[in-house]
Amino acid sequence: MFAALWFRAPARARLHALRELYRRFFGENTPDARGRRLLAEWLTPEQRAQFEQHRYFDVIGCDTGKRYRIHYGTAANVHEVDEAGRATMGWCFVPTGFLVPGDVMLAQKIALETDEKGALALANRFPPATHSEHFYRRPF
Repeated sequence: MFAALWFRAPARARLHALRELYRRFFGENTPDARGRRLLAEWLTPEQRAQFEQHRYFDVIGCDTGKRYRIHYGTAANVHEVDEAGRATMGWCFVPTGFLVPGDVMLAQKIALETDEKGALALANRFPPATHSEHFYRRPF
């Protein structure tokens, strides 16, 4: 009886390790995970730290020098912010296609940093919410 349990333990451990490997591999290779990784590669160290802590990061517009806060999401997730970090205007512009949040946010970042006026010319404006807690709910 003891010998049967002894020989099964390593096989059980190998099976558990193999399951964990597959879980990690497939969990890290979902479209959403790949989009977040690509976004992180393009963020500055300051933006990356801000994003990891708050689920948003700030960018400076290339044409006006205004600061924009890009929240995790795919639509209505860009806010122009003042010096105190309060949202003054909301902007909604997204690339064409069905993209994961990381890819959309990267496109928004690049657009604001390279062609701010062009991006905002296409964007829909909306008043900032007086309560934006839904942007700060939970980290990944």
